[in-house]
Amino acid sequence: MAQHIRLDDDDDDEDERRQEGSKDEGLGLPEGDKIGKLYFKSRTVIVAGPITDKLAQRTVAHLLALAEDSEDPINMLISSPGGHVESGDMIHDVIKFIRPTVRTIGSGWVASAGALIFVGADKANRFCLPNTRFLIHQPSGGIGGTSTDMMIQAEQVRLMRDRLNQIFAEATGQTVERIEKDTQRDFWLNTQEALDYGLLGKVIRSVDELK
Repeated sequence: MAQHIRLDDDDDDEDERRQEGSKDEGLGLPEGDKIGKLYFKSRTVIVAGPITDKLAQRTVAHLLALAEDSEDPINMLISSPGGHVESGDMIHDVIKFIRPTVRTIGSGWVASAGALIFVGADKANRFCLPNTRFLIHQPSGGIGGTSTDMMIQAEQVRLMRDRLNQIFAEATGQTVERIEKDTQRDFWLNTQEALDYGLLGKVIRSVDELK
């Protein structure tokens, strides 16, 4: 089985194992028929916690259902420490794939694979609440097995790093060289720094500012 390459701020996998071991609950909509209908009608998708394959599946299913419902904009709230790069890729790509405009809204922290999802939206559609923090850095992966396998895995990590550097360069307007330099270590940004860097489009305090 291929190993996941991680893009997160925490090496402790306990929360992720707990989440992955929990019962699958469809789209992850709030319990209760009335609340679920209101949530769907709000055209809001919540991405919270570690980015896993199950979270990606639920998020993409929700996005596709909303896209089928209408072409009105979709708001995606993101608060995540990061997780699997491939799961982040899936959500990032589907944001661009569907017809409705997706507005990403950071809250709490938007870190690592969470930041990858965040920049799936165009810069003009990237928002955050006032107390949000951002983090970008290099991907990491558990490398093991035979010496040949280790060489292959190391090369895959390098290719992924180069690809992510290109994605963030295009999303921010920074050069690939600048992204590569800044992400050699954890690169934290507050809201003003994220604005100046090109990662963020606008800080908002009220939903009315989205209209």
